Amino acid sequence: MLKQVIVVRTDLDISKGKLAAQVAHASVEAAFRSSPKVVNTWREEYSKKVVLKVSNEKEMIELQKKAAKAKLVAVLIRDAGFTELEPGTTTALGIGPETEAKIDKITGNLKLL
Repeated sequence: MLKQVIVVRTDLDISKGKLAAQVAHASVEAAFRSSPKVVNTWREEYSKKVVLKVSNEKEMIELQKKAAKAKLVAVLIRDAGFTELEPGTTTALGIGPETEAKIDKITGNLKLL
């Protein structure tokens, strides 16, 4: 079974709509960077997505490095700064799609948003 994980920071003061947009950016960008074969299989399996949380940017960057070291697609999203955040603010991390076992080795200790 494949899944995708989107990780967001809880230390940012942003609206629910802005948060939803950042999660969408992370999901789409990670899927675009994944192999078409994996994405097709993931879509056939109903495109499972899980949104998790970290406390700050440092935790998110450390998680991205661990995921990349494990050869997972791991995309950091930085906001353009047009609305609520300063330009370049790291908001979300998209990981996968990939097998649940591989992703859980990296994100299994995180809590749901």
